[in-house]
Amino acid sequence: AFFFIAQTSVLAATPQRTVLVMGDSLSAAYGLSPEQGWVALLGERLAHSHPGWRVVNASVSGETTGGGAARFPRALQEHAPDIVILELGANDALRGLPLQPAQANLQRIIDAAHAADAKVLLAGVEIPPNYGPDYADAFRAMFAALAQQNGLAFIPFLLEPIATDLGAFLPDTIHPTAESQPKVLEHVWATLG
Repeated sequence: AFFFIAQTSVLAATPQRTVLVMGDSLSAAYGLSPEQGWVALLGERLAHSHPGWRVVNASVSGETTGGGAARFPRALQEHAPDIVILELGANDALRGLPLQPAQANLQRIIDAAHAADAKVLLAGVEIPPNYGPDYADAFRAMFAALAQQNGLAFIPFLLEPIATDLGAFLPDTIHPTAESQPKVLEHVWATLG
């Protein structure tokens, strides 16, 4: 329970609070109806467990860290989140982009969130082994370094609970099925809730 440690008994007097998810297709429910994705399921759970909280999904399929960093200031201004779940980087890696700019883009998002008094939960992703062990290791280490340097709540691998189950993915073997989305939610909730 990293974030929701205090509950108020005066729920009606509590202003609405927001969790903003900035992600890519893994958080945008790619290939599914939006309500089937883990982010929508998180919104449902929060509505029951923590009234007064809402979830805004600002995830875009195909999004890179550069695109996310460019979009984030407006999302921050529009939604004034209390918590930001940051899940970006997979598309940078799948395009073989250098990791230094990706790390800098993620740091820009983290800095902007902190400047707006929002807490950040960083969700890391992993890439297929055919990209080479050096790149894959450096990619994994990038998320760990960002989490450590910024004191963030951290999920090293968003899809860890389903990663070894090929049946948990759509035919593209990248995106989770509707049936596996609740497992992803539980994984996020273990850190968030």
